[in-house]
Amino acid sequence: MRLEKDLLGEREVPAHVYYGIHTLRAMENFPLSDYKVSYILIKAITLIKKAAAEVNAELGHLPKDKAQAVAAAADEVLSGKWREQFVVDALQGGAGTSTNMNVNEVLANRAIELLGGQRGDYDVVHPLNHINMHQSTNDVYPTALRIAAIWLLKPLSEGCAALQEALQAKEAEFAGVIKVGRTEMQDAVPVMLGQEFSAYAGAISRDRWRLYKVEERLRQAALGGTAIGTGLNADKKYIFMVNDRVRQYAGIGLARAENMIDVIQNADVFVEVSGLLKALAVNLGKLAHDLRLLSSGPRAGLGEIRLPERQAGSSIMPGKVNPIIPEAINQVAFHVMASDIAIAMAAQSGQLELNAFMPLIAHHLLESLTVLTNAVKILNEFCIQGITADADRCQALLAGSQVSVTALVPHIGYDLASKVARRALETGVTVRQAALELAVLPEARIDAILEPRAMTRPGIAGAQR
Repeated sequence: MRLEKDLLGEREVPAHVYYGIHTLRAMENFPLSDYKVSYILIKAITLIKKAAAEVNAELGHLPKDKAQAVAAAADEVLSGKWREQFVVDALQGGAGTSTNMNVNEVLANRAIELLGGQRGDYDVVHPLNHINMHQSTNDVYPTALRIAAIWLLKPLSEGCAALQEALQAKEAEFAGVIKVGRTEMQDAVPVMLGQEFSAYAGAISRDRWRLYKVEERLRQAALGGTAIGTGLNADKKYIFMVNDRVRQYAGIGLARAENMIDVIQNADVFVEVSGLLKALAVNLGKLAHDLRLLSSGPRAGLGEIRLPERQAGSSIMPGKVNPIIPEAINQVAFHVMASDIAIAMAAQSGQLELNAFMPLIAHHLLESLTVLTNAVKILNEFCIQGITADADRCQALLAGSQVSVTALVPHIGYDLASKVARRALETGVTVRQAALELAVLPEARIDAILEPRAMTRPGIAGAQR
């Protein structure tokens, strides 16, 4: 063990760990969940610490050897090393201070080692005096969250693009498969299976564009604002230089916010991003529901499409295969929509110059980005690409339905068309046969009007010039 001290007194810390007393107290104070702080957020904070150390050295505030050691320790963390040292619970009080201190202590103790010292010898490198110089949790944490969110938005947007392309490929593949279109779970009018998939592709296309554009909203950084955005205790040159350095290292168009007080106290941008993630979740959930319905059966349901078989579906019913990928997508959608509510409540609950609930926002936002990226990928690769159509089943259901009766309305009126539909339903004959029996029009005209493919295009089916 090694002895460390803070404002509240002294504590023994295991000698082999890189974190210190502040992290130890956070572990004791917040045994809330099995969730650890997102590692991509840890990386974003670490990147800020590296940039800050280098800038402070260039401005003469930090000895160069210490800055070099901090930068080297940061590079190790950014490469994935020491991941097990970031141990605080994702759900924590203090607006993210515990996470910030966890990073400060790990970088400090590793830098001490690189300089030839022993962990806990904070005269060499101090977590607050050196690692946290010219910073506050209150400007570091929201800036890091913006960086992490932007990093995660790109693969999600790319995943949506790939899913859109897969749906468009199915649109083309199923362009010639005609089937029953349904509204409110009831037979409606004919539609091409490809047209249904074109609507799915259109929805995902909008999600892709919204996510691509929302990155711009996350580029306003509060770094240098320190405690509440006024910049107290931060060198003016540091404020400009550190933002430039972070932008360079993060590889994104980050900009210093004109009003850092606003950026520190208000979390509405995260609500906006979460809202767009919710919109994607809604569209994915709708698509997943439809896939389950269209593939239901396979013999006693709709059975118009077949999903790829991924695993046995039952421990008791032989031969059963379930639509597990759409079911998983539905669960992701529910999860993201629930997270959106938590983010909105946390953002609304901030008081005055700071939002104490940023850890909850960070946890749910970054998790939603991650699970949606994974969901889009498996939906595309494990489901959409392998879907096949049962054209015979589609044709049989269409032939046995009354959906074509709607095409008669412009020619014979709604009331007479209703009589045709009722006769077909009561006698079990087709709409064509019922129309012939009621002599509503000559046979040739009826055949021209009831041609199913004509009903899937704009215009009046069977209209004469």
